[in-house]
Amino acid sequence: MLKNIDAIYHSNTIDEYQVSVNAFERIAVAEKTKYEPYYYVAFGNIMMAVNESVATRKDDYLNVAAKAVAKANELHPNDSEVVTLEGFVHMIRVTVDPASRGQEYSGKAFNAFDKAVSLNPENPRALAMLGQMQLGTAKFFGSDPSEGCATTSKALEKFDTFKPANSLAPRWGKAMAEGVKANCK
Repeated sequence: MLKNIDAIYHSNTIDEYQVSVNAFERIAVAEKTKYEPYYYVAFGNIMMAVNESVATRKDDYLNVAAKAVAKANELHPNDSEVVTLEGFVHMIRVTVDPASRGQEYSGKAFNAFDKAVSLNPENPRALAMLGQMQLGTAKFFGSDPSEGCATTSKALEKFDTFKPANSLAPRWGKAMAEGVKANCK
């Protein structure tokens, strides 16, 4: 697991993510009671969707990610990290077609991120994703971005003090939050 977690965090292309996802899918079959393989199957598919330009393929990756999130949640219910991934799936669904999907999936993403933060206010990934949604929504509507910038700043503070629960725990998101923060003036 550790080798594959490291590999997924260092992936840059859809092919590289796919290799890691395939490994986690095999691990999930062998470790039926562990939620972590499903977590990383979901994360890898989300990242493939982020890197995909074709809408139908992006949706295919997100559909696989959503199923893996559901399985992770079934095995490890009400976990802030898993709920954060659920919101991440919804957030990326918006990017496929913002005009037709924005209202439905933005609301779902906000609900998931809010729930993830309420489950664990110290989770930097939940805060980072919430901040990204807040900032993106403010930019879309031409409104004040200060809420998203403040949430992202708080996420970055949490990243600096965050200690993973164990070696399998998620460690992603700081670079994303730094990229979001760069949009704050």
